[in-house]
Amino acid sequence: MKLTTKTEYLLLALIYIARHEKDDFIKIDHICSEYDIPKKYLEQLFLTLKQNRYIKTRRGARGGYRLAIPPHKITVAEIARLMDGALAPTESVSRYFYSHTPLEREEKVIKILKEIRDYVSNKLESLKISDLL
Repeated sequence: MKLTTKTEYLLLALIYIARHEKDDFIKIDHICSEYDIPKKYLEQLFLTLKQNRYIKTRRGARGGYRLAIPPHKITVAEIARLMDGALAPTESVSRYFYSHTPLEREEKVIKILKEIRDYVSNKLESLKISDLL
């Protein structure tokens, strides 16, 4: 499992929004300047979050973004899967994105890869955005 910049940027943005929840809607410019994220890229990523109901948006002078789900209910695993797919090191041990691979012929290798998958998955499933504030 490798996190892409999509997941990294969204995690940073979600942390920022959660940290400033009391400030009402957050301007994307504030997030971008805080973490040096390209604005157009983050806007595209936010579309995915909006479509999956993780954030709300509002237009206008008082507009911006805010969480639609409390930060203690959003796991890092959800965001990683949403943006990057499987948390498993190979598709043949993935629970959500399973696909046959040649490695399946080697039981010992598969066993170790499943242990790695379980460790990463369990860690990220228990890690909430609120834990990162």
